[in-house]
Amino acid sequence: MDDTNRIRDERLKKVQALRDAQINPFANGFRPDTECLALLDEAAIPHAPSMPELVVDAPVYALAGRVMARNAMGKAQFLRIHDRSMKGEHFQLYLKKDNVERADDKAWELVKSLDVGDIVGVIGRLFKTNTGERTLMVDRITLLTKSVRPLPDKWHGLSDTETRFRQRYVDLIVNEEARKVFRTRALIVDHIRDVLRSRHFIEVETPMMHVIPGGATARPFVTHHNALDMPLYLRIAPELYLKRLLVGGLERVFEINRSFRNEGLSVRHNPEFTMLEFYQAYATFEDLITLTEEMLSGVAAKLAAVEGNDSLTRPYGDHQISYARPWARFSVKESLTAVGGLSEAEVASAEALEAALTARKIELPKSRSYGALLVAGFEGLVEKQLIQPTFITHYPVESSPLARRNDDDPTVTDRFELFCAGQEIANAFSELNDPIDQKQRFEAQVAARDAGDDEAMFLDHDYVRALEYGMPPAAGEGVGIDRLVMLMANQQSIREVIFFPHMRPE
Repeated sequence: MDDTNRIRDERLKKVQALRDAQINPFANGFRPDTECLALLDEAAIPHAPSMPELVVDAPVYALAGRVMARNAMGKAQFLRIHDRSMKGEHFQLYLKKDNVERADDKAWELVKSLDVGDIVGVIGRLFKTNTGERTLMVDRITLLTKSVRPLPDKWHGLSDTETRFRQRYVDLIVNEEARKVFRTRALIVDHIRDVLRSRHFIEVETPMMHVIPGGATARPFVTHHNALDMPLYLRIAPELYLKRLLVGGLERVFEINRSFRNEGLSVRHNPEFTMLEFYQAYATFEDLITLTEEMLSGVAAKLAAVEGNDSLTRPYGDHQISYARPWARFSVKESLTAVGGLSEAEVASAEALEAALTARKIELPKSRSYGALLVAGFEGLVEKQLIQPTFITHYPVESSPLARRNDDDPTVTDRFELFCAGQEIANAFSELNDPIDQKQRFEAQVAARDAGDDEAMFLDHDYVRALEYGMPPAAGEGVGIDRLVMLMANQQSIREVIFFPHMRPE
């Protein structure tokens, strides 16, 4: 029997012994009236006498938290507990046999049975120890939850990161860095909501099960509706539904949504992920470039303020990323010469570009069209080099089936993608609202699917019908929340910023 199972068996015996002694090991009804951090705040609670000066009528506080350490000394014990207010620190409790038994003659037996991991409620008075540490002299103690499994002794530095992701609940108990990442995530999402609401966007919800998958080029997950006896698809993007709302007159909408793509796992990909998508009528992709800069620079500023500084530069791996505006901009074609190292002659035609990519051993696309070759060149030569925030604009029509054609050059679209630290963070474009053009592009996608492209789009007749009623000129954008949190929290794996990432079966 390994140590974990041995300790678990011992604790299960304690559970039964507590029940035999008429002590509920999973009690409810205790209500804390303060948090640990508040008792450490000398500005809010300036008076904490030393132990000999402790008076009976001193203020009484009720705390609840998880036991993270215990030190038994005969008829006295020191416990250290952790609650949501503590950022890595533990708050000290002092329990004395005579004191706790004054209120409950079973209390000291309970105290002796406590283990690291148990959750307790305590009532007592604040004092300072000889070393000056603020501590609660406990008068009453209640066991709220008996921890049956032991916490790991050395979680920090544990080499098996898969265990951390599979047992996130344990990771969050003992790893302050993990808790900090998810507080950062919540702050980022709150800031984004505040920015969009301040600009009169309304938050909406759209279906997660689609009759026709659409809004992005990706392989969908397929399920089945029994009552209707029909296949349904988990959404790969909410885009087409959000634009239906533009048709309906809701001119500024956003959704922070869960999307699903049936793709492989990697440090940057999880099949279930969180996206922000927002759409603004009477705007262009140029307007969204400005809004994106303001929103994400604002995120960096908000995090800096929480950390006690005003820097717009944040670390990511070996890099220092500056979110100070303005950010660099290149068209796809310009990026091949400005960043990718190709000459203007090498990008002047499809033939020259194909030869240049072949010479550099870049994988060629199935289609040898000029637009497809431009995108292949960008992905092979440029993308990984875009460390500082950079907008890449004017993608070829072939790779942008939902974006509006550029008025001056109809072979490209009014679209941008934002890259940072070598990865895509956002995708936006002026929306295509011409139903005839949209139907033709859908038909081209259907042809590509028939030719073997599993990620090509279906033809959504209802969406075309919606456009025929008239969608105002608009721009829309999707931002990968998980990747944004990775950047801002300096995490190299998407699994670090998702509470419960998908894992292979144990």
